[in-house]
Amino acid sequence: MTRWSDIREAFTADGRTRVLVTVARARGSTPREAGARMLVGEEAVLGTVGGGNLEYQAVDIAHRMLAETRAGRSPHPHLEAFPLGPRLGQCCGGHVTLHFESLTDPLSAAWLAAIVECETRGTPAVLVSALGGGAPDKLVVTRDAVYGTLSDAARGAAAADLARALLAAGATGPSIRHLPGREREDPGGLMLEPLSPPDLRVVLFGAGHVGKAVVAVLSGLPCTVTWVDDRVREFPAELPRNVRARMRAAPESSVDRAPPGAYYLVMTHSHTLDLALCERILRRNDFRYLGLIGSDAKRRRFEKRLARRGIPAQALARMTCPIGVAGIDAKHPGAIAVAVAAQMLQVREEAEARTPYDAPHEDEPPQRARSV
Repeated sequence: MTRWSDIREAFTADGRTRVLVTVARARGSTPREAGARMLVGEEAVLGTVGGGNLEYQAVDIAHRMLAETRAGRSPHPHLEAFPLGPRLGQCCGGHVTLHFESLTDPLSAAWLAAIVECETRGTPAVLVSALGGGAPDKLVVTRDAVYGTLSDAARGAAAADLARALLAAGATGPSIRHLPGREREDPGGLMLEPLSPPDLRVVLFGAGHVGKAVVAVLSGLPCTVTWVDDRVREFPAELPRNVRARMRAAPESSVDRAPPGAYYLVMTHSHTLDLALCERILRRNDFRYLGLIGSDAKRRRFEKRLARRGIPAQALARMTCPIGVAGIDAKHPGAIAVAVAAQMLQVREEAEARTPYDAPHEDEPPQRARSV
């Protein structure tokens, strides 16, 4: 997904107006999920809302909005529905609603700065956009603060309460809501977009050839990577935005600093260090994924040694070694990186399927679906 920091950087590069296009709703089979977005300029597009005819039509609408701006008019933010089969002739057959809004300096700079700060700090927040025409009213709401204002103060306070309810419920995708009791005076409603730190939080031990290849693959995914090695010279001079390098004389200490539910990859230059890391991670036993690079023989040796150190068989069974999805046997670093990234995505998808979030309808409070 296109990061807010990338959108802000592109928007502020030359100060020219651009159009932000967001998937506000996605029903049925659609090329992108709700929350996907792209930034459309006169000559370039950043991100994607699904490609194909849908994106072609969306870019065309955005270019018409840019033409209105050049003519001295101010196009209003608006929603537009795209039934993919009847309107676009696409085989997906789903239904997509896109939100279009112009980004103009300085009106957009303030809320963009606030949402980028939340993204950078990993602060959960909700971006609130007023719908129904008029000025592009925006709020950025966190658990402790509200940035920005709506033209109606009472509406803004009610919107902030609604946004915090979404934060408390752990909402993950946009929803279009009406404030209770204000449907007549507020026919457009609000679009609320939760922003939360990626749940794919990778702790990667080892900055060798495979580690570098893994970072290259993960740089294009919605995740965060803590990259740990005891050899500072192994880290490249420049890192992707979602990667933080940590040189540790004792890499095991990074296990203690990792968040619960982390995805660990162990691929250091030392089998002794690999063993110590696996023991530390297995003793914590709150990980989502533990992948150890190596062969079946390495796994057997590690299992015997870890069992002698008191690690129970149930915990050892959670360790993945060899790593990577089945069917990819190539040993090239790039192939291993693709295979293990796919495996971690599978684990994340399975976890999400066990605890799905039901997006609220317009007049329903947000709630979690029960596990089955």
